[in-house]
Amino acid sequence: MTEPMNILFLMTDQHNPDYVGYAGKGKAVTPNIDWIAEGVRFTRAVSPNPVCTPTRCALLTGKYPHQVGMMTMSGDLSLQHPTYPRALQKAGYQTAAIGKLHLLQGWHWSAPRGGGHNLVELKDRMRQYGFDKLWEAAGKGLSLKNYCDYCAHLESKGLLERYRDELQQRETVGHPESPDSSESFGIPESDHVEVVIADKIIETIRSRSRRSPFFIFGSFLSPHPIIDPPQRYFDSAWQTEDEEFLVQSGKQPLDDELKQRWIVNRRGYRALVHLVDDQIGRIIDALREEGLLDSTVIIYASDHGDMLGNFAVDGKNLPWRESATVPLAIRHPNNMSPQVCDTPVSLIDITATILDIAGLNPVSVLSRPWPAWNMVVPCLSLMPIIKGETDAIREFTFTENDGWEMIATQRYKYIRWRTHSLAYEPPRESLYDLIQDPNEIHDVASNPNYASTLEFCRSRREHLLNATPAGQIGWAPVTIRSERG
Repeated sequence: MTEPMNILFLMTDQHNPDYVGYAGKGKAVTPNIDWIAEGVRFTRAVSPNPVCTPTRCALLTGKYPHQVGMMTMSGDLSLQHPTYPRALQKAGYQTAAIGKLHLLQGWHWSAPRGGGHNLVELKDRMRQYGFDKLWEAAGKGLSLKNYCDYCAHLESKGLLERYRDELQQRETVGHPESPDSSESFGIPESDHVEVVIADKIIETIRSRSRRSPFFIFGSFLSPHPIIDPPQRYFDSAWQTEDEEFLVQSGKQPLDDELKQRWIVNRRGYRALVHLVDDQIGRIIDALREEGLLDSTVIIYASDHGDMLGNFAVDGKNLPWRESATVPLAIRHPNNMSPQVCDTPVSLIDITATILDIAGLNPVSVLSRPWPAWNMVVPCLSLMPIIKGETDAIREFTFTENDGWEMIATQRYKYIRWRTHSLAYEPPRESLYDLIQDPNEIHDVASNPNYASTLEFCRSRREHLLNATPAGQIGWAPVTIRSERG
């Protein structure tokens, strides 16, 4: 019988798909991420919702955000939804989550400093998502309101209030209409959140039980703003004054002052990518020293991308490639024929892939027979692509947001914008030909030559939404009585 594989899932936050070395765009140098990508790299991997909480809830459940009621950064993921870490636990895996989870967003944005979730006190509840071990870092800006294991680490060093002071000052600078500045917080590099997360992942690898396989979700906070690289990383990052900034048809380009600020921001962004890549290298070294490289599948991805000033906007939450497409690479030691997959895949397909690697059926373990609609599980395993059995598992991907819905095929991207009005308005639609227009500059929705493509995308959107209703949940105690009762 084949021994089960260990699984290490490493994720960054808000990582533009061009800012990895293997993308070949020359925007970042990432030798350790590139080493993972010597397996299979996916060039058309999209986020199910390019915002932190909805995507992370979708990944945990293998379902679209609307199916689990998590469409934006508001509310908390119900523990009633089946999760893949719980399924791995039942299959005998040791499970751990180290870093950012962001499954909870129950406080209002106007909450005072320290007025968010105490994730340390909530740890026993958080482990119920399926984690034997949990060490949580709330997120950079989120640490201003939340208290987490990383905050406790800083507090033990006398650094927490200094860290929060820096967060509070930077929270007021221009976000989201203009770029964050790029400055070190001045805390020791050994206490930077990415270094501490890597320390905890390595500690978890070294302290594992040898009697059962492990699954580790290692979730870094960078390169998500706030842009806070250690000074030596910023000093070593290159800055190019002739950076290109994409502009959509009919829109105004950046003015010179804002362009210069974005140039500095991108330098800090590169520095954070370099920092995270170095930490991934440390983790790979630990696997090598423990003799685990031949028995561990390594998955690398991000939850969503970052516009980085293209189209004169900042951040995520948008259907454009820089925001909705993510870097995704998988190194499976039993399938090491280098491949580049340029067909559509969704981040939720990572969920099915992890379960497939563990010998589990995603639909079976992520379903509930009742209440209704909890048995609709749309994630698909990437293992047929990794094994070389096929070059495509999907005809199209679906991405949604509080402002739009998107269908993406290998060639086309269709966007249907929400009206946010109860009064009827004709839907606003956009369509892009990704072969003729890979930068998504020219909207061809009104071009009669694309009428059949537009109708195809409309029908796929309607089908997808019809096929994946929101799963129902229940909380009241029920006593089952016989028919005679």
